[in-house]
Amino acid sequence: MKPASFEYYAPRSLSEALEQISQVGDDGGKILAGGQSLVPAMNFRMAQPTALVDLNGISELFYVHPTDTGGLMIGAMTRDRVVELDENVKLRAPIIPECLHWLAHPTIRNRGTFGGALAHSDPAGQLPVVAAALQFNFKLQSKKSERWVNADEFFVSVYTTCLEADEILTAIEVPALDKRAGTSFQQVSRQSGESALVGVATLIELDDIGKIKDGRIAYMGVAEKPVMANAAMSLLKGNKPTNALIAEAIHATVTEELDPGADIHASVEYRRHLAQALGVKSVNEAIARAAK
Repeated sequence: MKPASFEYYAPRSLSEALEQISQVGDDGGKILAGGQSLVPAMNFRMAQPTALVDLNGISELFYVHPTDTGGLMIGAMTRDRVVELDENVKLRAPIIPECLHWLAHPTIRNRGTFGGALAHSDPAGQLPVVAAALQFNFKLQSKKSERWVNADEFFVSVYTTCLEADEILTAIEVPALDKRAGTSFQQVSRQSGESALVGVATLIELDDIGKIKDGRIAYMGVAEKPVMANAAMSLLKGNKPTNALIAEAIHATVTEELDPGADIHASVEYRRHLAQALGVKSVNEAIARAAK
């Protein structure tokens, strides 16, 4: 099939793009970033936007900049592959290239964009769950205003964010990691490049005597958006980690906070099993990295 008819706009500046989306957004217009999700959906007529505002000609949205505080600022149109291979990203947020390695295939990552993968809000997406664990901040701009929101507010439901019809995601801030912090990303999929059955992103901060000072554990593939493992962190925080404590903490989240569904790919029981195994593995790896 081919897409339904639509108007096409190719702005050359952000101000021009904001003007155009303000005119067509409320009438079903969409932003075109990398197009790796939107265009296939249009071809199958699962999506039928009345207009596309193509951001690929806006050079000011393509960048990766280290910040003075130790974090990163990433332009929304920066290609996934560029982010994956960037040395500053590897140094300051190594979990990002780790998770991007699992995102589809290199050919897709060469075209797909960092902001597009986040704005797509795939419940089995690698970047949203990492954003939830690391607490990314998102810059949303419209013709009349701009605002910053954090990951907890940004992701709303399946393929849904808090972006308004006239807004564009223009930049993503990755906060600096604590000097005693470690991260880990784990997932299981049926084959290379396929969506995850279950995945987990973990951030652990240790104190000077090896106790868990703070952290965040986020699951994907088990709900309509990333799920925070608050029960696990409440048991881990303030304690020196042991294998028994980590297993108990993850079990508390798996039984109390996760409600995975069943489909042709996996049963509820199997997804719970994966959530337990991957959670324990991810926490252990994050602790080991934090202790170095």
